[in-house]
Amino acid sequence: MKAGGAAQRYAKALFGLAQDEHRHREVRAELERLSALFAGSREVEAALLTPMHPAAERKAALRALALRESVSPLVQNFLAYLVDQRRLIQFGAIAAAYAELADQAEGLLTAEVVVASPLDDRRKDRLRRALSDRTGREVRLQIEIDPSLIGGAIAKVGDLVFDGSLRTQLAQLRANLTKGSL
Repeated sequence: MKAGGAAQRYAKALFGLAQDEHRHREVRAELERLSALFAGSREVEAALLTPMHPAAERKAALRALALRESVSPLVQNFLAYLVDQRRLIQFGAIAAAYAELADQAEGLLTAEVVVASPLDDRRKDRLRRALSDRTGREVRLQIEIDPSLIGGAIAKVGDLVFDGSLRTQLAQLRANLTKGSL
């Protein structure tokens, strides 16, 4: 997911602060935990992420949540700042942008892979290694299932697209047969 300009700027600011403290991995884990909490409860999401409640109430609720979840002071202060700036509603996009920055710092690429059916661990590992070899960097797989592919996979790594789907191969075969019969 590509974050918008404001979310990207807030993520960069937090990432810079986390790097200063040599804690960018820990901050990423905290943001992921909080994102899961917000996404897991419509009530929490509505109460904290939308500005219908006064800022002071949302900050108090966030402090209580942060204490319960052992969130660092850095992230607590960042959340309070987002409330003040009326940007907490963009928390998901900010967390996603932060994750992308952390991946870049660690030399990781995320491959968006679409497959026809679930992959077992052996096939996932083989695919991950093949993409890593092809790109020259460590690759993390983000897998989506699309039965319309019939078989095979389509992998997008940055600007590169590797289409090994049976659907595409059949379409190419059809195009070649059609050309040959004319």
